[in-house]
Amino acid sequence: MEQNNETTRSPFWDNRYQNQDTPWDLKQPAPAFVDLLDSSISPKSGKIAILGCGTGNDALLFAKMGFEVTGFDFAPSAIAIAKQRAQEINLKAEFLQRDIFALSEEFAGVFDYVVEHTCFCAILPEQRDRYVEVARSLLKPKGILLGIFFTHSRPGGPPFGSTPEEICSYFESAFEILSLDPLENSHPKRQGEEHFGQFRRL
Repeated sequence: MEQNNETTRSPFWDNRYQNQDTPWDLKQPAPAFVDLLDSSISPKSGKIAILGCGTGNDALLFAKMGFEVTGFDFAPSAIAIAKQRAQEINLKAEFLQRDIFALSEEFAGVFDYVVEHTCFCAILPEQRDRYVEVARSLLKPKGILLGIFFTHSRPGGPPFGSTPEEICSYFESAFEILSLDPLENSHPKRQGEEHFGQFRRL
């Protein structure tokens, strides 16, 4: 089933960007990340991987706050836009066109943080165990995953929904679940449908 699903192929996502059919793109950083980085509990700067970075909304926020950012996305068009945006505002960030499921060998143990936002919900549910393995492999020991998870209950996808319990069941074998809480400061389009999690690599 997975092999025959067009969402597992780069051209599907690239065509969406080329046709500007990208309802997941908020055109701004996620409010939860803005609040986190502006708070007294903001994570210390370090190397950070943004999985499914799209046009760089969250990546550029972290770069602005002093993190060493590498954004990965399946769609060449998204990567091109992200690179252009970084250049226009003179921010240092690396953006690479990659299949996230092929990252482990090239970037094993490189990052202090992995950021999740609209990637976990875009992959097929049967790929989620592999996603967890990839996220863990990219992190240094005790590295942190910062994730905004779509917890809607609508059928079909993408975006594929999940419950907080399901998210914990996927991650708890590879991560210590530090927190996973409903978001009060979601973008208005997603109010009541997001949870914010912080997981530490075991």
